[in-house]
Amino acid sequence: MEEAARLMYELFKNLGAWLVSGDQWTGPDGIAHRLAEHLQYSLLATLVAAAIALPVGLLIGHTGRGAFLAINLASFGRALPTVGLVVLVFLASGLSMWPVYIALVALAVPAIVTNTYAGMTAVDPDVKDAARGQGMRWHQVLFQVELPLALPLIMTGLRLALIQVVATATIAAYVSFGGLGRYVFDGLAQRDLVQVLGGAVLVAAVAVVLDLALSALQRFLFLPHSRLRSSGGTPTRTA
Repeated sequence: MEEAARLMYELFKNLGAWLVSGDQWTGPDGIAHRLAEHLQYSLLATLVAAAIALPVGLLIGHTGRGAFLAINLASFGRALPTVGLVVLVFLASGLSMWPVYIALVALAVPAIVTNTYAGMTAVDPDVKDAARGQGMRWHQVLFQVELPLALPLIMTGLRLALIQVVATATIAAYVSFGGLGRYVFDGLAQRDLVQVLGGAVLVAAVAVVLDLALSALQRFLFLPHSRLRSSGGTPTRTA
């Protein structure tokens, strides 16, 4: 037990020294550069996934058509092995970032589609009927009534998708590209446990920081509306 505790202490001591080393943060292989690459892969993939999934989720949520197909396709997307998809696209397209981006987008789409659809279907039908009764056209009902009410769940879907993508973007290193996964794969190849743990800790830290930031943004954006709904009141003008 004492020997194991000593080895763990040495391991975490070396990990701490690796993380705070000035040399480790500079240069093309430094943490700052790898972090920028990782964020680039993650944010771009999430934006592309949102551009695909948001219209689909809004459409099926508004019309009620195609829900069964869309939800089952989303479930199929969750079941896809990410590394297997990377290898498949890699064999078809050659050495490029396309396999990584396709795999990350495929990973992010299901969470966005399902949460967007859930947010749209959660809108009270009486609210939509009242909007139509006031003469609002379908696109006005969609963008001025349904979408604002569904935004909290849509934001949750975007948040979940981004965190999943950040955690999985390490696969870029699997096909010889950058990102924080470079430390994990290089460390495994070199049998450098400190480097492997360093990469894993950095990925986890980025995921946690982004999750907390998006959670804070979501509360900031929607807390006033939730208070208004819970009070059952409406804004009033004061003279």
